[in-house]
Amino acid sequence: MTQTELLSLDEVEALARRVHEGQTDKAGRPYAEHLAAVAEGVRARGGSAEQIAAAWLHDAVEDDALTAEWLAGAALTRATKDMVLAVTKRAGEPPEEYAARILATPGALLIKEADLAHNADPARLAVLDEATRERLTAKYARMRGLLGLSEG
Repeated sequence: MTQTELLSLDEVEALARRVHEGQTDKAGRPYAEHLAAVAEGVRARGGSAEQIAAAWLHDAVEDDALTAEWLAGAALTRATKDMVLAVTKRAGEPPEEYAARILATPGALLIKEADLAHNADPARLAVLDEATRERLTAKYARMRGLLGLSEG
């Protein structure tokens, strides 16, 4: 596959926005805002184009917006596909196994770091009820610990 045949970052962004259309986050915000924040977080942390593409698609398979079969045949690099699959949570999967897969996949940790940073943003959490806020804060902190990421 030559570089010209691959989807551009603009095409990946447009695709991600389209397949998540109408979806909202826990705070009721358009889901594309989260995807954009994670992609920008990856970019700001020095991520590659492959990592930025994976950031745009990081929840697409998990949320059934795209299938794993679609991803397998997509005009994306193997590295991008591997990163998307690494950060895709699997039903019933223990957090330790999820973290191990992320750590074992080159490039995936940066995507999950940006994802956790946005998910744990105090401004995002502030609009949630206290019980949800506390549950999610603990969940994100535990995952950061499993991944060996420092707080903040």
